[in-house]
Amino acid sequence: MRTDIVTLSVVQKALENIAEEMGIILRRASFSPNCKERLDFSCAIFDRNAKLLAQAEHIPVHLGAMFSSITAILEEFPVEAMSPGDVIILNSPYTGGTHLPDVTFLMPVFINNKLSFFVNNRAHHADIGGSTPGSMPGISTELFEEGIVIPPVKLYDRGNEVKDVMKLILSNVRVQEERLGDFRAQRASLLRGQERLMELMDKYGQDSLFNIVKELMDLSEKSFKSQLANFPNGEFQFEDFLDSNGITDDLVKIKVTITKTDNKIKVSFKGTDPQQTGNVNAPKSVVYSCVYYVFRALTDPTIMTNAGLFRNIEIEIPEGSLLDPQSPAAVSSGNVETSQRIVDVLLGALSKAIQEIPASSQGTMNNVTIGGFDQTGKPFTYYETIGGGTGSGKNYQGISGVHSHMTNTLNTPVEALELAYPLRVKRYSFRSDSGGQGQFKGGDGLIREIECLVDSVVSLQTERRKIAPYGLNGGSNGAKGLNIKRKSDSEEVVLPGRAIVNFKAGETLVIYTPGGGGYGRE
Repeated sequence: MRTDIVTLSVVQKALENIAEEMGIILRRASFSPNCKERLDFSCAIFDRNAKLLAQAEHIPVHLGAMFSSITAILEEFPVEAMSPGDVIILNSPYTGGTHLPDVTFLMPVFINNKLSFFVNNRAHHADIGGSTPGSMPGISTELFEEGIVIPPVKLYDRGNEVKDVMKLILSNVRVQEERLGDFRAQRASLLRGQERLMELMDKYGQDSLFNIVKELMDLSEKSFKSQLANFPNGEFQFEDFLDSNGITDDLVKIKVTITKTDNKIKVSFKGTDPQQTGNVNAPKSVVYSCVYYVFRALTDPTIMTNAGLFRNIEIEIPEGSLLDPQSPAAVSSGNVETSQRIVDVLLGALSKAIQEIPASSQGTMNNVTIGGFDQTGKPFTYYETIGGGTGSGKNYQGISGVHSHMTNTLNTPVEALELAYPLRVKRYSFRSDSGGQGQFKGGDGLIREIECLVDSVVSLQTERRKIAPYGLNGGSNGAKGLNIKRKSDSEEVVLPGRAIVNFKAGETLVIYTPGGGGYGRE
């Protein structure tokens, strides 16, 4: 017998609220400003077959890739090898991760001695080891420079911390107490999710709840198919470029062909450049995140987000390409920068079919890591992504100074930043007139000036410094970004988009973020 729509809606909202509550616990229990202030984490719930049931409204590049992590974990730890209280972690981009600072925690939820759900979260750690503080080296060429690689491994066994594994990880990272605090916050988040799912099972009963979640996924598939009627049939292509691969100045091409046939979508990345020497390579899990994000954003927001939503999307990625690299290729920028360009090409292709598609947003996360030793000799690592302008669209202006597309984080408030690190924010303002002109103007970027109060190592991973965010339908491009080192004598040196630079105490990093593209002729 079919479940009534009211019950389906109530259960779906309950699952979504559980994922949101998991995020609240993670934030409150975390130690790092990156989790506590910027909310650089994501939480989700999966069914016993490892299919997405619900997710919090967290970070798109995390959420769309989590299914890859669970698949990799189950290959290493089949269900019969799991026990109540187990927590399995990983960060390896070649076994379901994205880039090494993103550490995934997975807990199986057993109810009445039967595996019923999985609860999952992923948090970006401000350092996970590697050659530079912050684990985001601007010019890395292999994975081992980017931090400790963690394959699927138990960090908690039947509820007990596996001390040898924890000790091994902490021995390879900077600011160990912060990492330990964030790890334990991630576990606390999973425990709360488990508790709430048990309550839900008590309310509806095991068989009934399993049937409901199956119906929810079927309903999402049906709703998505109906939305595809708004997309014209046809084949639509677009290409755009990364500024460089971090080692050479050559542009790096991403090409997409989207084929819409009735209620099916095929997304092919044939024609994309091969795997690169630098760290712009993106694991397949990141590509899946981007594709799912775009089609989720362009369909009815009331459709329930679960595995059923994506059943009618086929994704083709050339093996050995920029978007399916082979180990041990460096990938730290793929998750944060290449992901943004993937979205740009997807939207660019769809703009040929749908007028409502917006112009390009800033197309970068403007990744900044600063680290070293503070005035007391303790190590510190600061990591932040910086907002910019969003693209305008038909009948609306772009938004200024926000994170867009594959990131959904906040900024680090100036007060929190200066309290936690030997840094001083000298300026934080909008970048006037950096949005593209047009009938509807693109959003403006930001200017952020950070003075190092101690000798520090600065690593940058930024984009749209050479190729501007595109306008659409006659609108002009947004302004390109710019990175500057201002010395203590006020001399200014322009820095590359990807770089590792030593700063002396008293020197200032200046970041001008890109504006969004304009839409329509004035």
